[in-house]
Amino acid sequence: MLLNLLVGIPLMVLCLVIQALFVAFGLKPYIRYVRAGRVPASPSRITWLLSLVMLAMLLGNFVQMAIWGLLFVALGEFDAFATALYHSGVNFATLGYGDIVMTEQWRLLGPLEAANGILMFGVSTAVMTAAVSDIVRHQVGRGPTNPRD
Repeated sequence: MLLNLLVGIPLMVLCLVIQALFVAFGLKPYIRYVRAGRVPASPSRITWLLSLVMLAMLLGNFVQMAIWGLLFVALGEFDAFATALYHSGVNFATLGYGDIVMTEQWRLLGPLEAANGILMFGVSTAVMTAAVSDIVRHQVGRGPTNPRD
């Protein structure tokens, strides 16, 4: 159990750093856009802007799943990266299918990755909520929308 924690917790910290980088760099264009007062009024532009933020967050989560998958391959749990990535995605998203089970030696890494995943999806949700709130705040302050925006 201790070995699982010694391997899993540093990886969780690395994942937090990765998610923070995706938040920082993924939101940088959005923040510049908003600070310049160019928050779009048209539904299609708002959808496009929010989609970019969502994709940046999902990409950050996918990178983390891949890192966990690489760890599983490095530990000898899986021969193929595709299988390790699938298992990692199931853990990270807290689906818990149970169709693939790791050996007893490394089994605790599954719940650690699930805890990591639920926290990182929480960060992604917080970023999306902040972006939506920001757009709503700008829309309310703007008054009637200009269909040309």
